[in-house]
Amino acid sequence: MSGPIHALEQLLAVTRFSLGSIPQRAGSAAATVFGIAGVVAVWVGTLSIGEGFRRAVTQATAPDTAIVLRGGADSETVSFLGGEEVRWVANAPGVRRAATGPLASAELLIIVNLPKRGTGTDANVVVRGVQEAAFRVRDGVRIVAGRAFEPGRNEVLVGRAAAEQFAGLDIGERLRLGRAEWTVVGHFTAAGGLNESELWTDAFALQTAYQRGNTYQSLLLRLESPEALEPLRAALAGDPRLNVKVLRQDEFYAEQTRVVYTLVTGLGSLVAGLMGLGAVFGALNTMYSAVAARTREIATLRALGFGRGPVVGSVLAEALVLALAGGGLGGGLAWLAFDGYRTATMNWQSFSQVAFAFNVTPGLLARGIAYATAIGFLGGLFPALRAARLPVVAGLREL
Repeated sequence: MSGPIHALEQLLAVTRFSLGSIPQRAGSAAATVFGIAGVVAVWVGTLSIGEGFRRAVTQATAPDTAIVLRGGADSETVSFLGGEEVRWVANAPGVRRAATGPLASAELLIIVNLPKRGTGTDANVVVRGVQEAAFRVRDGVRIVAGRAFEPGRNEVLVGRAAAEQFAGLDIGERLRLGRAEWTVVGHFTAAGGLNESELWTDAFALQTAYQRGNTYQSLLLRLESPEALEPLRAALAGDPRLNVKVLRQDEFYAEQTRVVYTLVTGLGSLVAGLMGLGAVFGALNTMYSAVAARTREIATLRALGFGRGPVVGSVLAEALVLALAGGGLGGGLAWLAFDGYRTATMNWQSFSQVAFAFNVTPGLLARGIAYATAIGFLGGLFPALRAARLPVVAGLREL
């Protein structure tokens, strides 16, 4: 029998014996499993905040949709476009056209304070003035209750997430925006995207209420194809009348999530790292106890000709099995507790509230289990080496 095959048979035999003895150490093994499960649940749950926020912002974007801002602006709130500029851009080559004209929506943003349901505290909400093409430029916008606002009238269409989070936005209710009162006439969804946290109305009516004249802050375009973006950029860059920049919609909104996503993932990783250290020490304690309890068995196996490698492998295998059990349990708990949980947070690019749902993705679960595996490996490595180095004679004396 060859050496590698013989060693593998020894490893399998010792590992079966090691795993079979886990019930004899049920208390310490359970402590390790639940400790790792807690670390994974917290880490995955925290990271699901960032994933949910990013999904809410980028959910309804499309590769053939572009957004136009003033040159140098990094968000809609600091951009400025005149009415003539909007007309020139909308008629540029590469913009898709319909029978009614270019598929382009010039839009105006106003930030207002509204009371949150149940708390009474105010939070910032985006009121977006849009043009008729807004419903065709964006994918997935659908009225689910009431009706759309009529152009030129003080009527508001409310996103589903905003209606759930803020008071006074039920259909038929009235709210004051600028110098006028507005009536809520409908609720809409946007495929779970960012716009569900907004209030929509006619751009001209919003300009009038806030005395903004013929000005906007962004222009949303439907392109003839995703490849039409670069020719459009070149055409606008060569027009001396314009000082604008064009971004693909999904790239623009992905950048809008950067601050919140980085903050959440950074804090989550820090907390998980500190908790992980505790879990490693817990695994070390468990595996050292296992090695101490099996001193005689290990010495006997060594005396019968079993090598150090199989002994090391069996201890590591036990640690990894416990870690995987903890990782699976923690991932399951995170999915049950957090996935789909709805909340709202501040979008630091627009300084407004964004409602979103926690999103426990398969990728996060895989990362959680990988983290648990790393904890188990570190927790089992040194006890495994100690078991392999245990003097046979000293171990046999305990018989």
